[in-house]
Amino acid sequence: MLAFVISNLIGLIRGIVITRAFGTNADLDAFNAASRVTELLFNLVAGGAMASAFVPTFTGLLSHDDRHGAWQLASSIINLVLLVLIALSVFAYIFAPQIVEKGLYFLAPGTVVTQQQLTVDLLRLMLPSVIIFGISGLLMGILNAHQIFLIPAIAPSMYSLGMIAGTIFLSPMMGISGLAWGVVIGAAGHFLLQIPSILRLNGKKYHFKLGLDNPVVIEVLRLMTPRLLGVAVVQLNFIVNTVIALGLPEGSVTALVLGFGLMMMPQMAIAQSTGIAALPTFSTQAAQGRHTQLSNSISVTLRWIILLSMPASLGLILLRQPIVAFLYQRGEFSEYSTSLVAWALAWYAAGLVGHSILEVISRAFYALHDTRTPVVVGVIAMSLNIGLSFALSSFFRSVGWMPHGGLALANSLATAVEVVVLLVILYKRLGYIGGRSVFSAVCQSIIGGLGMVVVLVVWNYFMSADSLTLHALGGIILGGFVYSLILWVLRVPEMGQMAGIIKRKLLKSL
Repeated sequence: MLAFVISNLIGLIRGIVITRAFGTNADLDAFNAASRVTELLFNLVAGGAMASAFVPTFTGLLSHDDRHGAWQLASSIINLVLLVLIALSVFAYIFAPQIVEKGLYFLAPGTVVTQQQLTVDLLRLMLPSVIIFGISGLLMGILNAHQIFLIPAIAPSMYSLGMIAGTIFLSPMMGISGLAWGVVIGAAGHFLLQIPSILRLNGKKYHFKLGLDNPVVIEVLRLMTPRLLGVAVVQLNFIVNTVIALGLPEGSVTALVLGFGLMMMPQMAIAQSTGIAALPTFSTQAAQGRHTQLSNSISVTLRWIILLSMPASLGLILLRQPIVAFLYQRGEFSEYSTSLVAWALAWYAAGLVGHSILEVISRAFYALHDTRTPVVVGVIAMSLNIGLSFALSSFFRSVGWMPHGGLALANSLATAVEVVVLLVILYKRLGYIGGRSVFSAVCQSIIGGLGMVVVLVVWNYFMSADSLTLHALGGIILGGFVYSLILWVLRVPEMGQMAGIIKRKLLKSL
């Protein structure tokens, strides 16, 4: 979690450095358009689809002490991913002009790229990063399966540092191409950072086989197929929402992108870090048929997620204006820009708890070797999201509110529905996921949250517009302190556990 926080902070610095160097000019538009293509290639082949299928299967083999079989699987998947990504990258390199000209509207609708040749050049330059990230992502899964989390969690920081280095040291000479080289350098850093940890693993052995006759490899490919549909639906949902936002007042698209990014920062630190750490444990318990322990693990994890994400959600809603202004309000980013982003952030933050729970629940299904159920429910939720986006943006406009907030609210509501449905299905499958314990965490977080809300409302009232740093950072610290104090008074067991963890870590480091 600490590594994810550091990665988020470095990511913020990356954004500041890039926007300071390139502003919002056509060169950066070309870079973003090219990046959309490389991200799509990675997500379709080696993104969440592969991780959700590979990690549970690999962990299951390790749990049965079949290291030989586990490394045969890892080798085969690495070889297959490498071949597919190389083939796709070569195809994209050859047909880059056609991809940019014909496919850009569907990948980034509404984007006007005045330098089409530059977009083609940047795409070709960044294609090696797709191959590197594909293999590096699998290395992260292998390390996580061995209960090694710190190095894989730090790896994304290397990507941001590469882009920062490209912007600062290469762009003065190479222009936007320096940033593209930074992407490749960052991807290489992401990969190389994990190599020493991989080399220290016991029983490792790389095999030069595709393993298409290996039933375990076929099982991974079978499990990832539904997830590919899920990735495609998410991309389609993104495109539809972007199209809707393009019909709204100027700045709506950017406001949604920045607002969603700010909401994702605590979501990544709280939920993604927890989900990544929990998946190997879930997978081991499921593989060994210890469903009672799996249910208890899910219950404990959900309590942590709820207790941590509730104050983050309320804090983002109440401190949205000073946070956005503190981070972005300078140069061409005006007070009106701040209000646009803050409005989107408020409605996205309302769904933070749901987004966080989803990270855990979906991984519980993956551990049970069920990738189909989360995808089916996700497709339904994304369809609901599209319908609500049209309805709520129109409603917001009719009552005089900024309509892009309706798109953010639609996302939060659809995610809430998705979480509830998945929880019900998982409960029916396992018979127990700690309903009473989880409900008590909800009540405790609400009580603590209400106390935090009162304090932050008073804080907002007395803060002046001239003290953005104190208003934003001081409010975050104050709100977190009040919330923690209330949970301590309520004797929430996780507070004692957290204190014990911190104490042990400090003593170990001394």
